[in-house]
Amino acid sequence: SLSSTISSPLCCTSMEADMSETVIEFKDVDMSFGDKTVLDHVSFSVEKGETVAIIGPSGTGKSTTLKLLIGLLEPMGGSVRIKGREVNHFTEKQWNDLRLHMGMVFQYSALFDFLTVEENVAFGLKQHTHMLTDDIKLRVRDLLSSVGLSGNEKAYPAELSGGMKKRVGLARALALDPEIILYDEPTAGLDPIMAANISQLILDTKRKRGITSILVTHDMASAFLCADRILMLNQGKIVFSGTPHEARHTNQPLVKAFIRSDLFEENPTKE
Repeated sequence: SLSSTISSPLCCTSMEADMSETVIEFKDVDMSFGDKTVLDHVSFSVEKGETVAIIGPSGTGKSTTLKLLIGLLEPMGGSVRIKGREVNHFTEKQWNDLRLHMGMVFQYSALFDFLTVEENVAFGLKQHTHMLTDDIKLRVRDLLSSVGLSGNEKAYPAELSGGMKKRVGLARALALDPEIILYDEPTAGLDPIMAANISQLILDTKRKRGITSILVTHDMASAFLCADRILMLNQGKIVFSGTPHEARHTNQPLVKAFIRSDLFEENPTKE
């Protein structure tokens, strides 16, 4: 599970007009841990305003992909480019500057237990902006309203349901107006109705803000609803890339099995 805290302006009315700029690019990326190859010459790109879902069995490099995108890992081979810049040898300062334009929604929410909902969402604004206290409060109130949590400002994470924690995590990720959001299993552990609500929030966020997103998920309903394109990783390689419609109708046996969910456990151990 990822455990760094990253959370900056982008708003479009015409998504189609903007989907011509490559925001994220992996080119022949290799990554190994000991004698286990996790990514084997993986190449893909994500265009501005696009949401790409990455699916696949446990241990196939999905979380590793996210860690490469936030600077927790450095590729052993190939190139990772974000917003046109190769990040392979970024310094920590360069990463910190880039992370201001990125938001992360973690599998387990990763909220600060000792802070209220309001303080959790405001954390990045206090750390990285010169906004006045009253302006921060207004911003937080608007964010919580946008994820359906108005009136919960003073609650602590321990008082929230799993779905509410995920919503707070999304509000926090949006606080700095990121250009990119990375979602790490955002519907894991939720009942189907709450999972559908979170997926709808992800879709609404993309439509309203034009954010470029990568969605790592085992939830095919979420992938089908939210994604413009679905990639499947297996044994370190991309074995499928296509639209949700193409994924539904593919003859690729691994994709068909994954959609049926009869070969993979429901809550797999993350790589």
